Parts: sequence; structure tokens; C-alpha cells
Amino acid sequence: MLRYVTGRFYNPSMHKKTLAVIVLVAMAGAGAWWWTSRGGSDVPVYRTGTLERGPLLATVAASGAVNPVTQVSVGTQVSGQIKELFADFNDEVKAGQLIAMLDPETFEYRVRSAQADVDAARAAVLTAQANAAASRAAVSKAQVDLAEAQRDFERKRDLADKQFIAQSEVDRTRALVNTSGELLKLAQAQLSVTEAQIKTVQANVAQREAVLGQARIDLGRTRITSPVNGIVIKRAIERGQTVAASLQSPELFVIAQNLRDMQVEASIDESDVGRIRLGQKANFTVDAFPGQTFEGEVRQVRKAASNVANVVTYVAVVRFANADGRLLPGMTANVRVITDKRDEVLKVPNAALRMRITDAAPAPNTVAAPADAASASGTKPLNPARRGRIYLLDAAGKPLATTVWLGITDGSSTELLDPDAALKDGTKVVTGNPLAGAPRANAPKVPF
Repeated sequence: MLRYVTGRFYNPSMHKKTLAVIVLVAMAGAGAWWWTSRGGSDVPVYRTGTLERGPLLATVAASGAVNPVTQVSVGTQVSGQIKELFADFNDEVKAGQLIAMLDPETFEYRVRSAQADVDAARAAVLTAQANAAASRAAVSKAQVDLAEAQRDFERKRDLADKQFIAQSEVDRTRALVNTSGELLKLAQAQLSVTEAQIKTVQANVAQREAVLGQARIDLGRTRITSPVNGIVIKRAIERGQTVAASLQSPELFVIAQNLRDMQVEASIDESDVGRIRLGQKANFTVDAFPGQTFEGEVRQVRKAASNVANVVTYVAVVRFANADGRLLPGMTANVRVITDKRDEVLKVPNAALRMRITDAAPAPNTVAAPADAASASGTKPLNPARRGRIYLLDAAGKPLATTVWLGITDGSSTELLDPDAALKDGTKVVTGNPLAGAPRANAPKVPF
């Protein structure tokens, strides 16, 4: 439909089509300009960090519990009811001091019964000794009767040879000699029996005395005493409580010998235990005193492994002085054992060592493998040199792969060993890929 405007006719639909064509032509021209101007400058901008020079500490982190160096669990070897308590939490005790007592009445009766058995056994010994004396007297009498019968036989034999008496009388006296000899043997056997009975009742006396001694020992065990000088850190019983000593002695008290000299028993992961050595310095913190660090030293690495949920750990004992007594047994400690240290070394961020760029060109310089550096203690290094790769940026912003040799690490930075001239304090290294939508190096600006 034609319209008459300002002295002329025009078509509105044709006018809209003309404007659309003009806009499309302009957009096509801008796109062509963008494509031709970007050329080969489409280089991504990587995230970077810098090499720094400074001190570096290699540490092993672990957790553990604060414990006294020496603590003694006090139990009981006999069962019974607690009659008296003479020690409580935090009490200082001396070796041999009475700290608790079981009801001794039952054990006193056992001692009396055992004493009566001993007295009865000793009386049996006296009876056996009297029987032995009687047996010895019977032997003596039998010997006298035998001698008399022998003399009578010889006398009557002489008379019979002279035919003063009959031969039957000689035979009678001969039989009497034989009878007297057998009676002597019987008396001697009876004497041996009574002497053996003496030994039996004497052994019974020794047995009864042993039972009496055991009863007295059990009676003495009703008095619970402290085995060492120290402080009571745990009391597990109350007055009137019954304790039963069977296969395992029940724990009544725990006594710490010295709370001024304590230790942390830290659980070290099996992957780190090879770096732990005796004498290494360690520091730790506890939740009770936030912001404060306590110093210690590794005194022992126990060889017994602990396997919990397939995680193997070893216990490292860190000794420290608790002069002010602030740290208490059982506190949780977060331990850092210093395994190695460097004073002034070139450090690279660990993020740069984790980078992998597949199409990066290699750097022109290579670094030879260095000799193993001595550790701070002068011993063979716990962290031998290992190969790594970092990426530098050239003048155009393209990454160059550079091989380096690495030393110790603190978890966030790693030591560079014998770096070449291109690696120095302040050198930029790639630490991350470009973020989505990040600008490109040398990219042109949009013209509209």
C-alpha cells in the first residue's frame, strides 16, 4: 500500500527490507575484519606464579596424644569390696603409700584356718616321732631277745653233745633263735615305716606352711599401695565397690610418675615413616592453647605397626619439657616433625609442577642431574633429587617445557636444585590453565 508523505509516495514494507540488508552487510564486514586481524595471535593467557628465593622446611604432619613418659596402672590381685580410699584425683603419692584397702575379714579367717592346719600338721610330726621312738625301742628289745636265744641255743647244744639233755630240747632252742631273728626284722621294718611317716608329716607341715604364707600374702594384698612416686591422674573405684580379680587385674588407679617430663605419641603414616629419624626437631599445637607452639624432639620410632581400616601407621615418640605443667595427659596434639631444611634456595610453587601442557615446545637449555645435597644434619639426604617439569613463557606468551631437578618440599613449594640461568628469583612459571572466557594474548578489540 502506498502512502503519501511530504509530497511523495513510498512503500513501508520495502523500507524495512532495506534496513535489514544494511545491518547484515555491516555485521558481515565486522566479522571479516575480526577474522583477518586476529591472524596467529590467538594465544591463551595462562595463570602464572613466580620463583622465589628463601628458607624451606620439609616436614611430616601427624596427630597424637600427650602422655606422661612413665605412668603406672595400679590394680589388685585379690577380689573383694573396697573398704577405704586414701587417694583421689591429682593427689601426690609416695612409693609404698597406702591408697586403698579391701575388706580384709575374709582373708583374716583364711589366715587363721591355715594357721590351724599348720599347728595340726606339726602335732602329727610329734606323733610320728614318738612312734619312731617306740619302733626303735622294739628293735632294741628284739635284738636282746635274739642274743639271749642264741646263747641259750649254744649252751643246750653243748649239753646235748655230752648227752646231758635230749636232742629235742636243742631243736626247741634252735627254733626260738629263728623266731627271735624274724621278730627283729619285723621291728626294723616297723621302724622304717615310722621314719617314713615322719618325713610325710614333715612334708605336710611344709605344705600347710606354704598355704599359710599364701593366705598371709593375700591378706597383705588387701592393702593397695602406690608402686612409685607420682600424681594420681585416674581413679576408677568408689568406696563400697566390689572388684573381681580373675584373668586380668582390674584397674583401680593410674599414677603418672612425672608430669614435668612428657611425650607425644604421634601416629606417622607408613609413607612418611622412612623420613623420621631420632633427634629430629618437632613442634606441635594443642586445642587448649590456640596460637601457641610447643617444641620437642623425636626420641623413638616404634617398629610395631598399627592397622586401622587398612591404614598402617607407626608411633613416633616426641619428648618435651612441660615445666609449667600446662599440658595435661590425653590432650590431642597436631605434630609437625622437621625432617630437613634449607636456608636460601630457589623455590617453585607446587602448582607449577602439577601442570601438563601437551603441545608445549621444549626449552633450549637442559639441566644435568645434580649431586645429592647433604641434609641439614650432615647425614645422607632423606629426599634425593628427582626430576620434574615446569613451563616458562616466551616473549609471545607461549609455554616452554623446562626440565628441572627437585629437592625438598614443604607441601606448597619445592626446592630447585642447580637451576640454570633462565631460572632465577622472580621468574614467572605457569601454574594453571586459562579460565573459560579469558582474554587471548595480542587479541584485537571488537570494533563496536
